[in-house]
Amino acid sequence: MEALRIIKDEHRNLWRLAITLEQVAAEMEREQKADPAFLGSVFDYFEHFMDGCHHRKEDEHLFRVLRQRSDTAGPLLDRLQAEHRNAPHNLAALRQQLADTVAGQGSVSSLVEALRLYVEDQKAHIRSEEQDIYPLASEMLTPEDWQEIDKAFLDNDDPVFGSSARAEFRELFHKVASLAPVSVGLGGSSAGELQSSSTSPEVLLKVDALESCYGRIKALKGISLEVRRGETVALVGANGAGKTTFLRSLSGVQPMSAGHIVFDGEDISKLRSDMRMRRGICQSPEGRQVFGPLSIEDNLRLGAYTQPKQQVEGDLEKIYAMFPILKEKRKLPAGTLSGGQQQMLAIGRALMGRPKLLLLDEPSMGLAPLLVEEVFNVVKTLKAQGMSIVLAEQNAFSALAIADRGYVMETGNITLTGSGRELIENEQVRAAYLGM
Repeated sequence: MEALRIIKDEHRNLWRLAITLEQVAAEMEREQKADPAFLGSVFDYFEHFMDGCHHRKEDEHLFRVLRQRSDTAGPLLDRLQAEHRNAPHNLAALRQQLADTVAGQGSVSSLVEALRLYVEDQKAHIRSEEQDIYPLASEMLTPEDWQEIDKAFLDNDDPVFGSSARAEFRELFHKVASLAPVSVGLGGSSAGELQSSSTSPEVLLKVDALESCYGRIKALKGISLEVRRGETVALVGANGAGKTTFLRSLSGVQPMSAGHIVFDGEDISKLRSDMRMRRGICQSPEGRQVFGPLSIEDNLRLGAYTQPKQQVEGDLEKIYAMFPILKEKRKLPAGTLSGGQQQMLAIGRALMGRPKLLLLDEPSMGLAPLLVEEVFNVVKTLKAQGMSIVLAEQNAFSALAIADRGYVMETGNITLTGSGRELIENEQVRAAYLGM
């Protein structure tokens, strides 16, 4: 069911844009001013990707086969496909209303109302597919059906679904991101609401009773925790508490002896580390572990080895914008960098894999105080962009200060959990880890 995973990933991007448009509409209402460049870039993305590709994939493959297998799906599919057919007309009307507003022939208030109606329609459509169609498809379609659908979705030579088309869509999305007002970003903090009416974000990672051993020594003794989409979770504890072993178990380089790991709705407990990385779990390891003889740029490119070649150059520029010193020294061997610069490189290398979940293992270890502050500023930036992060740190105060939630680990067990602020104010934590 790779096609279903692809569609759900696409829905998350579309949902983020919908949330962002809601925020932009609120800002427009306050300031009575439209942003034609940003809105135009969003409309371009909707036209070329959503109306030109996403809907077409569903109609020609998933919906077609589901009609053949289900007697009850017809009326719902009729409605959804009618909405697909009407979508280009609705978008064209919205474009015209934006043009009229910019030309002074329409009011900002009317444009705001039209934007909100458009966004509500898009969100209702996505909810209906997620809650009604996809469970039915999972139940009714056969393995042979999914094989046929997956083959179409994964055809790299297809002019609509293939790698060149995906590169074009990524460029359109990057344009949206670059033009997004700083005040709203890209709606990352609300990106996970589409599958639930609850205000709690969707669970991205669920770990249940995880155990891991070094020979006869049990290093992890039944760890259970959750990470929600867009959330920063801190793991704090003394040296030897099991933080690094836990992160290595998540990424697959440390064998599990018991328990389950469910990531993005899939049980990955038995997947190899390279397959977990392809699913979107990327790690910046303890001690940096950069490839010293290789150039800085080659280290970064290695982080993107699972990604399409067309996007690597653009992603490199984003990393260089985040860490200008890496661009300045990009041709030098990574081993010539200082500890702080190597940490930047390790984080950048992990980001080149376009993680859904970023694992940061002791990013401040061995760094001077000024560099520690710089590294945590990077983590704050990633958090603000909606990145899901697990941060393992001995520097408990700094980690908990930026975390949404935290877990305290001692000798392979979780002993306390709570929000970052709750743990900072907890007397046991203050005495044991904060020196207070």
